[in-house]
Amino acid sequence: MAPQRMRGTVSPTLLAFGRRFRRLREAKGWTQEAVARRANGGQGVKSQYIGAVENGRTRCTREFAETMDHYLDANGELLYLYDDLVKDATFPTWFDWHTVEPEAIMLESYQPLLVHGLLQTPAYASAILKGDKDAVEARINRQSILTRENPPPPDFSLLQDEVSLTRLTGTPEIMREQLEHLIYMAECGTITLQVVPSRGEHVGNSGAFNIATLADRTEIAYADMAARGLTMSDAEDIATLRRTLMIVRSLALPTNQSLEMIRKVVRERWT
Repeated sequence: MAPQRMRGTVSPTLLAFGRRFRRLREAKGWTQEAVARRANGGQGVKSQYIGAVENGRTRCTREFAETMDHYLDANGELLYLYDDLVKDATFPTWFDWHTVEPEAIMLESYQPLLVHGLLQTPAYASAILKGDKDAVEARINRQSILTRENPPPPDFSLLQDEVSLTRLTGTPEIMREQLEHLIYMAECGTITLQVVPSRGEHVGNSGAFNIATLADRTEIAYADMAARGLTMSDAEDIATLRRTLMIVRSLALPTNQSLEMIRKVVRERWT
């Protein structure tokens, strides 16, 4: 029998910090042992400790982050990330999903009501966020992961419910621009987009969710709630969302039919 994964042993925020730490270490060409020797004022730490930091399984000290920032030539980045991600990290973690998205090699999502945030136009986002310029800018800035060169963008598979295409958000002009942007992003290969015909009885209607797969195949999920988003790394939670994703995907149109449906909605409803 496969060992059961412990609940709450990995904090997604610590994992985000650890991944950046590992990239900086690898950029220097150093092993975990080489980094470990430089820690603790030259007294060193065990290489297993470095592994635990990189895998998000322990909270390092700020002194450790400061020392590593110096040796890894991070120019203060590790200290910034420590204050942002590590200092107040808890198990399990509620946290901002934007710290996980940049670390993903694959993103999978189901969106029943609104266009996914990574694909929203500024005007569409502004309509949702009530014109909050800072919030709109932050949302649009997240989208840079889809056009970056190094590391490559994540493979992004999106199941977008039909209702989101016909649900007025802002003005008809905003909707037309938004749907045309969806078509463009799909046609240029940035995303794999499938439309899910509107049905009220399937399990996906419980709400929007995302699953991120990281480089070591760790999976972290994010589900929308009225009060705040819920970030999950527990294996049972991930398995439930994966089953839901499988069911919803079985109902979705093929990609070519999905794009034709979006074009039809643009012509008949938003033009």
